[in-house]
Amino acid sequence: MAELKEHYDVLVVGAGLSGIDAGYRLQTMCPDKDFAIIEGRDTLGGTWDLFKYPGIRSDSDMFTLGLPFEPWTGEKSIADGGDILDYLKRTAAKYGIDEKIVYRTKLVSAEWSSGDAQWTLTLNTPEGERTVTAQYVYLCSGYYDYDQGYTPDFAGLEEFTGEVIHPQFWPQDFDPSGKEIVVIGSGATAVTLAPALADRGAQVTMLQRTPSYVLSLPNFDPLAGLLRRVASPERAYSAIRMKNAVQALALYQASRKAPKAVGTLLRKGVMTQVRGTDVTDRDFTPPYNPWDQRLCLVPDGDLFTAIREKGVNVVTDTIDSFVPEGIRTGSGRVLDADVIVTATGLKMLAAGGASLEVDGEKVDLGDRYIYRGMMVSGVPNAAMCVGYTNASWTLRADLSSQYLCTFINYQDAHGYAYGYPHVESQMPSQPALDLNSGYVLRAMAEFPKQGDRAPWFLHQNYLRDRRDTRKANVAQDMVFVRAGEPHTIEEPAAPAIA
Repeated sequence: MAELKEHYDVLVVGAGLSGIDAGYRLQTMCPDKDFAIIEGRDTLGGTWDLFKYPGIRSDSDMFTLGLPFEPWTGEKSIADGGDILDYLKRTAAKYGIDEKIVYRTKLVSAEWSSGDAQWTLTLNTPEGERTVTAQYVYLCSGYYDYDQGYTPDFAGLEEFTGEVIHPQFWPQDFDPSGKEIVVIGSGATAVTLAPALADRGAQVTMLQRTPSYVLSLPNFDPLAGLLRRVASPERAYSAIRMKNAVQALALYQASRKAPKAVGTLLRKGVMTQVRGTDVTDRDFTPPYNPWDQRLCLVPDGDLFTAIREKGVNVVTDTIDSFVPEGIRTGSGRVLDADVIVTATGLKMLAAGGASLEVDGEKVDLGDRYIYRGMMVSGVPNAAMCVGYTNASWTLRADLSSQYLCTFINYQDAHGYAYGYPHVESQMPSQPALDLNSGYVLRAMAEFPKQGDRAPWFLHQNYLRDRRDTRKANVAQDMVFVRAGEPHTIEEPAAPAIA
């Protein structure tokens, strides 16, 4: 564990995938910069250390979710959470990034002073509150609340006589064998938990109020196996990574151009695998188009195998109320349960819950525009890492880290003390995250908005963004200020989204 110092050139917040990637890019692209990564927990890994529910795995293939500079050598494309965590720990140790991490240290507030051209950061540490300064801040804390999950206000919850578990806080001594378990949800967590609990001897019912689109993918990539035999690990990994990124983008774009056709194909794929069971087409027919919400991946169709062979039930219905013996659905049916798992989503949290100020004025992120999907209008020398919604998080995270390093080097080369994105006049606003999932809609007002044109609009297209990151005009829509120059920062507020 690194010791906390009084000042850094760059302070990175969060030691998950994004923070480790940022550490590598800073070491290689800005080798003269002194940086640290602060992490509120007592170990690295972020999501992959926090979530410990049965069967936890990646919801993207590991060739794109993995870090671009360290090949994923595991056999599985959709990897188990423990294997991902081991990979991150090995990678951080290999490149010395773990020596830059300060654990049990959480960002509480960040205050920018244009006169000093630096941030003053208030931190919670094991020794109490500390303040440090930094020229740059990079928020790699993701956009989930690590302290709270989301559970709707279910009527009669207190009447249920069994156990209620949220996947974010899974009890490690829980034994599901022999228990009747109702999993409320239809997203990535629910479709992972249902077969995992069934494999551990539970009788599982997946109660989905709204179905999701589900796609079965093989957990072993035959091309990966071939390339690993004929090419170096680095070349094989790079080729598979690009192949998978292109395939994912093609599916997304097809979903946008021909949603009805793609939706039909996805449903037919499911129904082929559950033939002969009680599952109907209605159970996998969402009331939205593919990729309006994130697509659920199931490796080797394990959910469908559990439905066919393990007796997993799928019930599509609303919830009237909890009752002593389980759940009464909107149609009046009672689902008996010893345990109810509320896989009902996560709570989003901008900037990890830290407050931001610029020259004494509080920054309301919901009133600001986001620039190149990572910087906030009127906020100097700062960036926040936000991954893709339609592809692997890491693909976008790495582009953001590279761009931040390019921005830092540009300022050094031109003698600037700080810079920030500037909007000349209001633009129409759009959500920063291109999904209509409940967890996004609930938190949309707390996050910066996209505009209607580049570089204030993110295209959700890795190939295009990869090209643009390399060729970007760093000065476009930016204001740069030299040390000692008087300057007042003013930005128009982003209008509310219609």
